[in-house]
Amino acid sequence: MPSSVMPTSKRGDGPQPSATTPAAVTAVGLRKSYGDKTVLDGIDLRIPAGSVFALLGPNGAGKTTAVKILSTLITADGGQAQVAGHDLATDPQAVRAAIGVTGQFSAVDGLITGEENMLLMADLHHLSRREGRRTAAELLARFDLTDAARKPASTYSGGMKRRLDIAMTLVGDPRVIFLDEPTTGLDPRSRHNMWQIIRELVTGGVTVFLTTQYLEEADELADRIAVLNDGRIAAEGTAEELKRLVPGGHVRLRFSDPAAYRSAASALREVTADDEALTLQIPSGGSQRELRSLLDGLDAAGIEADELTVHTPDLDDVFFALTGGTGRTDKKGTTVR
Repeated sequence: MPSSVMPTSKRGDGPQPSATTPAAVTAVGLRKSYGDKTVLDGIDLRIPAGSVFALLGPNGAGKTTAVKILSTLITADGGQAQVAGHDLATDPQAVRAAIGVTGQFSAVDGLITGEENMLLMADLHHLSRREGRRTAAELLARFDLTDAARKPASTYSGGMKRRLDIAMTLVGDPRVIFLDEPTTGLDPRSRHNMWQIIRELVTGGVTVFLTTQYLEEADELADRIAVLNDGRIAAEGTAEELKRLVPGGHVRLRFSDPAAYRSAASALREVTADDEALTLQIPSGGSQRELRSLLDGLDAAGIEADELTVHTPDLDDVFFALTGGTGRTDKKGTTVR
C-alpha cells in the first residue's frame, strides 16, 4: 500500500481566513497599457486580511505591474482598488503608510552596514532616534542579523540581503506587504528560510501579496493563488481547487513479468498499455478510495505489480494548461515498491 503523507499547514496552526474575513486588498477592473501593449486587461482581486495571496504568471504577464499599481508606484489606466481600507486613487498617502514593498532586487545599500540601512529606514519613517535604534535592534535580532549588523551589507550573502530587505520593510509596521519574486536567485536553503519568515509574518497578522515564478513556492505558502496570463486572471482559487481544473491524474503499474503484465491488462478497465515498457496507465484522481479499489482488484485477480506510481496534477500542470505551455515530460509521482 502507498504510504500516506500528511499535508503541512501553509501558515502554521492559526485560524485560516474565510469568505467573511475583511479584505486587505481589493481591485475591480484594473487596467494598464504601455502604448499599444495591454499589460493588465481588467483584473479583479479580493485578498482577505491575514492571508498569503500568490500571483503566478510567465514573464511579461503583468505581475510586477499589478504590484506597482497596488503599491502606488504607478497609476492604473482604469479600474478601482483599495489597500488596507484606503482608496488607491483618492488616498495614496494612507496606502503608502500601511504597506511595505520588497522587489525582485534588493533595496539594500551595500556601501553601509546592515544597522545603518535599518536606521536610514527608521529616519524615513520619522521615528525618533531612540525608537529607531530600538526598532532596528529588534528587527535585526528577529532576522538573525545581529552578528552582521555592523558589517557592510555588500559582504552579506544573497539570503542575508533579502532578510535585511524584509527587515527594512517592517520598520514602518506595515499591514500589507508586497513581495515581488522575493526568492529569485536564492539557493534552496535560503529560499526555505524565506518561506518560514513569510509564514511568521502572516501569523503576526500581516497580509502578504506574493508574486513568484516558483510554483512550489505558491503551493507551499499561499492561501489563494491567481494565475495571470495575457493581462487577465485565467483562474483563481486554493492550490487544491486549481489542481482539480486539470485532468490527467493516473496510476502507473510497471511489471517485470510479461505474463503478469498481460493478465493485468486483461483484468483492468480503461487501461493504456505500453507493451515495450510493460507498464499500464489507469485514470485516477489518486484518492485513497480509488487506490484501495485498484489494489483490491489486483489482489482478487492474483496480480502483483513490481511498481505502482501515483500521479495527480500539480501546479506545474495548472500553470502550463492555463498559460499555453507545452507541458512537462518528467512527471512527479509517489513511487511504491
